[in-house]
Amino acid sequence: MEYSKKPLIGIIMGSVSDSRIMQNASWILDEYKIKHEDQIVSAHRTPTRLIEYAKHAETKGFKVIIDGAGGAAHLPGMIASHTIIPVIGVPILIYNDKSPKKYDKKFSAFEGIDSLLSITEMPSGSPVGAVGIDKASDAGIYAVKLLANEFPDLKSKLKTKCKDTS
Repeated sequence: MEYSKKPLIGIIMGSVSDSRIMQNASWILDEYKIKHEDQIVSAHRTPTRLIEYAKHAETKGFKVIIDGAGGAAHLPGMIASHTIIPVIGVPILIYNDKSPKKYDKKFSAFEGIDSLLSITEMPSGSPVGAVGIDKASDAGIYAVKLLANEFPDLKSKLKTKCKDTS
């Protein structure tokens, strides 16, 4: 199982608060025993690090990058513009965890649609695949499907899992 020896998937997010959503992608990859590397990389706070990450992703052997971002969600597009590796964007609804009132916790006035549109409306030449708002688990499943084309035993596991859930 070559996919369990070194990280083939990069999972990145703009901030630590995004990890509550992005951990769902990690759990899916762990279920299939796919090694991954999770990091915080901000398009706004650490742009130089972002460019270095994207440029070295291929050298590291990554096959897919799963990228979670909220608000204007620049991170997936910026990564895609600096690598040929497929990027799956996860739009994240931003929450204000410090609000004492439950109904005031949503920070985004657009319910995450702003992030979804930002990820899907990339300029020609830098495409980003997208999943639904806060659907990091779907990004994980999609990454498994992409890898399954290269690893027959992974394809077999995926087919078995699909039969079990239907």
